This record gives sequence, structure tokens and C-alpha cells, in this order.
Amino acid sequence: MTYEEVVDKVRSVYENADARDIFEHIAVQINIVGEGSGAFYLEVAQRNICVEPYDYHDRDGLITASAQTLCDIADQNISFLDAYEQGALKYEGNMEKLHILAKIRLPEKKKGKNKKV
Repeated sequence: MTYEEVVDKVRSVYENADARDIFEHIAVQINIVGEGSGAFYLEVAQRNICVEPYDYHDRDGLITASAQTLCDIADQNISFLDAYEQGALKYEGNMEKLHILAKIRLPEKKKGKNKKV
């Protein structure tokens, strides 16, 4: 998976997520390690979420994870907190902000369409 594919996947999920219950500003830089390596950020501001392919220097936290872990989070197979607790994701910074990120309501997974034979 390329860097652009990871950023696009995370963006497509998080920019359509529900952050209306989050009233504070959160900015987290995410560093992808291994395949598709690079950096991008996820920011919650005014109850909206933005994902952009840039470093965020005045951030609340820094997440380091593989492309696969980030895709698993976007696919809702694991949460940020579970990935952190299992060691699949490293986090440096304000731990409260990571807990708040876990409160973002992601869009429901799309169910596969039944194929007619």
C-alpha cells in the first residue's frame, strides 16, 4: 500500500465521521512506518475532522504505526486505544487526546451486496 492510499483511506473514513460531541481542538501527527511510510495529520476543530498529508508541528500527540494498523483502524477492525494497548501503535503526547479520538463515531461499515446467481 502506498503512502497516498493510506492517507486517502484514513481521510475518507475520518472526514465522514461524527465528531459533534468533541468540543476541543485535537491535532495528532501520524507517522507511517514500513510500507507506505510518511507523515500526515488528523485534526479535530470546531467538531469537524480534517486529514492532510503534512507534518503538524504544534501537535497534541504523535502516533507511529504501520500502514496495515492504520487501515485496520479505518476499517474499524481495531480502535486507536486497542492498537495502542496491543503495541501495534505507539503514542507520544497528551494521552487524554488519544482517548478523545477514540470517541469519534466512524461511519457504519458498508455491508457487501448480495450477488444474484
